[in-house]
Amino acid sequence: MLEKFRIAKQSEVDMLHKVEAEGGLPAPYTGVRPSFADAIRRDESGMKVIAEYKRASPSKGDINLGLSPAEVADMYAGGGASAISVLTEEHYFKGSLSYLDEIKSCGLPMLRKDFLVDPLQIVQTAATPASALLVIVRMFADDGLLKEMIDKTYEAGLDAVVEAFDLQDLMRAKKAGARIIQINNRDLDNLGIDMNRAVEFIKERDDSEIWICASGINEPDDCIKMAELGYDSVLVGTSIMSSANPQDKLAALVAGSASGGGR
Repeated sequence: MLEKFRIAKQSEVDMLHKVEAEGGLPAPYTGVRPSFADAIRRDESGMKVIAEYKRASPSKGDINLGLSPAEVADMYAGGGASAISVLTEEHYFKGSLSYLDEIKSCGLPMLRKDFLVDPLQIVQTAATPASALLVIVRMFADDGLLKEMIDKTYEAGLDAVVEAFDLQDLMRAKKAGARIIQINNRDLDNLGIDMNRAVEFIKERDDSEIWICASGINEPDDCIKMAELGYDSVLVGTSIMSSANPQDKLAALVAGSASGGGR
């Protein structure tokens, strides 16, 4: 699955290298860029919820295409999200980089969620209002390039959310200097969910790290469990976006997260 995503992004990477050769890479965004790390770090109010703007996925197909980015941003701000994840991959998720500009008005820090494989995509992201970007460990066979992606993300003034699917990914993330680690419960072979990953991997958490649980969070009880395990945040997309009332659904998840208490 990740290889399909990599192939889909190749035209973007090629375009960025062409633009670089012509001296036309975009300048960094100069507006307000709120801290993603500060917003999602667990505190006395409890675990945080990162709500995702997600229009489609390979496992679910189209998801509530009638909701605009601006509408969802208002719902998420009203529902108590601490940050917003914005899917920008176009082919499989019907995303767009432009959604970051449309969502920024709500004032919440944004994560660019995409399948990034080249340092020039960090430059591209830094030209948007995003506060963070996703680095998927498994997209990088080389540990040196993985570390370079993380280091250059921070050099660009962004937070790197480093995603692991298994224990090997997790150990590589730590070795590469990840400060924010996201555990994804999705099985990439069959697109099913294995929540045991979240249960087992959190045992490897260091106090200096921020940990996010992603995939498989559907109900307040799921949030309560992740809070009890010690996660700083949960990232939730499909269950909110597919709800008849996304704001109310989000508010219920936020209430469940807060019931876990502070650390």
